Amino acid sequence: MKRFMIQSLYILFLLVTVCACSSSIDINRMYAFDLQTMPVPKRISPNETVEIRCELVKEGNYSGAEFFIRYFQPDGKGELRLGDSTVLVPNDLFLLEKDVFRLYFTSLSDEQQAIDVYIEDSFKQVIKKSFSFSNVNEEED
Repeated sequence: MKRFMIQSLYILFLLVTVCACSSSIDINRMYAFDLQTMPVPKRISPNETVEIRCELVKEGNYSGAEFFIRYFQPDGKGELRLGDSTVLVPNDLFLLEKDVFRLYFTSLSDEQQAIDVYIEDSFKQVIKKSFSFSNVNEEED
């Protein structure tokens, strides 16, 4: 009886081991992410600053992942800063230290303006968010 029980347990162990094995190993080192923002005003006056509240939303969290920000300004002239007052230089990468952060855009011209913000992770995945602002004429106020 003991021999039968030992053999049965051995066969059960082999069946469980064989069924549990998979030929594909699911190792995910990078996860998709997106940048969510609160609504942003569409109109801006010269020298006015607009706050852009941002949050990185990630599908997963890999401990080695770092996120960077860069921007371009195809229309108009302005200045983009991080919440810690770091002035961003167009096309330069800056490390994002937090998943929730604020950007501050200051208009330096009286024409229509647009900025393209790129978020890149350490695995070279990139997302782009665009913001555009119309000029507020003092005559309209």
